[in-house]
Amino acid sequence: MLMRTDPFREIDRLAEQFFGTTSRPAVMHLDAYRDGDHFYAAFDLPGVDPDSIDCTVERNVLTVRAQRRRPTGERVEMVAAERPMGTFSRQLFLGDTLDTDKLEAGYDNGVLTLRIPVAERAKPRRVTVTATGNGRKEINA
Repeated sequence: MLMRTDPFREIDRLAEQFFGTTSRPAVMHLDAYRDGDHFYAAFDLPGVDPDSIDCTVERNVLTVRAQRRRPTGERVEMVAAERPMGTFSRQLFLGDTLDTDKLEAGYDNGVLTLRIPVAERAKPRRVTVTATGNGRKEINA
């Protein structure tokens, strides 16, 4: 069993809830990257019930919300409560070059991964160049 030894821990815990620390972030952490024709965003959400995750896209704003709750019950007695609990939220502003209608989301091992294809209009395309009879070039896009 764990024993409490620091009388000022509750004050520290309240400050961490409002300001966050490296071990208790105030926001959910993410990695975002492009791989070929897809854009990925991976959010760290360990211990979150997948049913509590809500992803919405309105115009070009992606909002992710998730909730982590403490165990409850008549026989549950918290001995240490240092993990951040509650509702977490993060917004990303997506460019017009992404096709948000085809967004895919998966949750595995505490990581929510969003996969968004790059829109066709934003993909590189080949431009044909043809020469006319007088030595001028005609460009077709």
